Amino acid sequence: MSAVKAMCTDKAGKGVVIQGNMAFAVGCVRAGIHAADGYPGTPSTEVIDKGLSQVQDMITVGWSVNEAVAAGVGFGHTLAGSDCVVTMKIPGLFQAADVITSAAFYTGQRGSLVYYIASDYTPSSTQHLVDPRYVLKSCCVPVFEPRNHQEMHEAARIAADLGRQFSTPVAVIASGVLCHSEGLVRLMDTAVREKAPLPEKMSDFITLPNRARMFHDQVRTTRIPALRKMVEESPLNTWTKGDGSVGIITHGVNGLFVEEVKAATGQNIDVLSLGFTYPLPMDLIRRFRESVSGPVFVIEDGYRFIQESILAEGIAVQGKGQDETVTEWSPALIAARLGLSSSASASKVASLPRPPMICAGCPYRLFGQIVGKMRKKGKLEAVFGDIGCNTLLHFLNAMDTALAMGASEAKRLGYVLSRPEAASKCLAVLGDGTECHSGMDATRNTIFRNIPGVKVILNNNWTAMTGGQPSPTSPANLAGDPNVFDLNGSLKAHGANVVEVSGYEKKDLEQALKKALADAEAGTFTTLVVTGTCIRKMPKESYGVKMAVDPELCIRCGMCQICSGIEADAEGLPFFNNICTGCVSQNPACAQMCPKGAIAPARDQSACGLTTCPELPAPPASIDLPAVAGGLPPFLSVAIRGVGGQGNLFFGRVMTQLAYLLGYDKQNIVKGETHGMAQMGGPVISTFACGSVHSPVLMPGTTQCLVSMERSEVFRPGFLDMLRPGGTVILADTAIMPPLFKAENYPSVEAVRQALDGYKVIDVDVLSTALGLGDPTGRCANVVMIGVLSTLPPFDSFPTEYWLQALKNVSPKPAVWQANYAAFLAGRELGGK
Repeated sequence: MSAVKAMCTDKAGKGVVIQGNMAFAVGCVRAGIHAADGYPGTPSTEVIDKGLSQVQDMITVGWSVNEAVAAGVGFGHTLAGSDCVVTMKIPGLFQAADVITSAAFYTGQRGSLVYYIASDYTPSSTQHLVDPRYVLKSCCVPVFEPRNHQEMHEAARIAADLGRQFSTPVAVIASGVLCHSEGLVRLMDTAVREKAPLPEKMSDFITLPNRARMFHDQVRTTRIPALRKMVEESPLNTWTKGDGSVGIITHGVNGLFVEEVKAATGQNIDVLSLGFTYPLPMDLIRRFRESVSGPVFVIEDGYRFIQESILAEGIAVQGKGQDETVTEWSPALIAARLGLSSSASASKVASLPRPPMICAGCPYRLFGQIVGKMRKKGKLEAVFGDIGCNTLLHFLNAMDTALAMGASEAKRLGYVLSRPEAASKCLAVLGDGTECHSGMDATRNTIFRNIPGVKVILNNNWTAMTGGQPSPTSPANLAGDPNVFDLNGSLKAHGANVVEVSGYEKKDLEQALKKALADAEAGTFTTLVVTGTCIRKMPKESYGVKMAVDPELCIRCGMCQICSGIEADAEGLPFFNNICTGCVSQNPACAQMCPKGAIAPARDQSACGLTTCPELPAPPASIDLPAVAGGLPPFLSVAIRGVGGQGNLFFGRVMTQLAYLLGYDKQNIVKGETHGMAQMGGPVISTFACGSVHSPVLMPGTTQCLVSMERSEVFRPGFLDMLRPGGTVILADTAIMPPLFKAENYPSVEAVRQALDGYKVIDVDVLSTALGLGDPTGRCANVVMIGVLSTLPPFDSFPTEYWLQALKNVSPKPAVWQANYAAFLAGRELGGK
């Protein structure tokens, strides 16, 4: 039985530590929700991808080609009497706006339609910062915003019950902090929901102008007053009494942040935490304001929706200024707003710029290199891009603009209509997922209007940026049925001139681009499909080709250094690092770039790259957990920083499992992380705390141990400020150069040590230790670091067996468990035990 199914069927009240999206997914099944549909979009993706897809025998679930289609599918489910959840992130709401706004005003009885909308107000992986509550209010759609992981778990039931009661769609806006952090959840009761009867008249659900007016008026005069009464009386609003001198009105995850501030500062603040942000309980808010003698602050994410609504009622509150740029709060920001803390200190060493990068061996790599070269030579004046992995071509000087899903060709068309002479000097670029999402509309439009040019579809067969979910170009759909959709055949049926070329063949790519642009000059529109499967979906054995540089032939020109898998030493001689994938057994890009033929497959192609692969110790088949002597510390916390791909998030998951095994589930366990999980090569943080803790985002000065998996990342702004006085910094001697970054500008070991003077620092070479275990990628360096942490106080007070069981719980596959076991023991040796 899968872990997800176990949580869906386990006894009520059992405590589990899970990600917010997973808590919601499990809650959907336990609440008896009949169906779910959606489109992948960080930070909402895991609800279906990692959650509901694992229990397809318990709920009808699937991915649709875009959010508008998913919302339509969801509406169809409700007409059949089913309660349906539709998942998306905030931009998806606007992509589906026609369906969502039209569906809002039907008043007939049907199944519940719940929109699960994940926010990302940082933003980490979203292209805008629009507050969706304004449009949802104009649609009279109630908005529930979960405040903790438990409410994430129960949100589907709350929303579906509300939808049935008031014959309305319901929006659940989930904070990205909750979506991607982990917290303690008590599994709720399981339920079986009876389907709603079919509508007596299906024609009640038709939109005509005169009926639209009728439905609008019914909703305004009946549904909204009833909802206002409901929110005034709802137990989901919580009023925490203080000393009456200062008050806070807040919502969502900010309630946890406020509790963290109160605990850290000892301030006795009055707090009104709202469950629903539309409609707002104005009578309750008025009574709260009257009970506080001093100022009342509104702490809300997004823009100023709650604040403006309260002020419009003549209730005096303070909040964000009209042009203030805060869109997402943290405990530190809230404390500063209340005048309870000072600003963060400046680091003595500047952190490195780390834009997310295309994966080593990605089939987009050579295309980006070729386009960048063409731009430098003046052969291209503009490249119009899209949302997804292809956006990262910008960092290879191969993309200018990124607007929205599927918009690249429409932008190119408009540009060429205004500048016809540019038809052969610009490109539209997007991925196969976004072509199927909405880009094909623009393809049809260009063919229909007979405008010449070149559109490039980078077809990697998956929705790659959000983790590799199936799309119409994948081998199979979510249910595992073979996919019969033919992208090239569909394009040809539209009338497109389709040219297909491999993304791993440099000469073929150059020739195809050159010819397509020449054809554009002659008045032809070409759709160039560049193929190559996403490397994350390739079998691991295809990563096995190791490359080598012949130092005699190499002229140190740097032409090969187009990829994060290859670096240069102090003399300029290239070498391959542990990130190299060998271009997944395709034609290696770096070798094709070399003008002297100095790069070729290495002679030693042994599995581990060592002369003799070490024999790993056999882990125990079962682990008995002894009693913990001396009791548990009241509070534990660790913050782990590193570069995307180093396993920082895995580190945090092991810590939450450890805490659960130790018994901290009787208090609280939280794990936070960077919002955008698909940040390969970008800066990533994972935070963990248990015991007396509230928020997955920790207050400065409270963390017992900082772990930096990459040497320079210790200086990322705000990281050192998290350390409590007397805390420890564990610093990995691992240097990862950002793309196109000059090695001489990377902080030296001496500079780092000098900057960290005054801190308790432990230097460890976890990467070399991992490589020495026969791991050619060094991926288990994070487990080596976990072993080091287990030797330091207060973490050394826990028996080794607990650490091992936590590791096994997170990665139970035998081969992985054996590698992690060896890595953990090696880490303990590094730590001196």
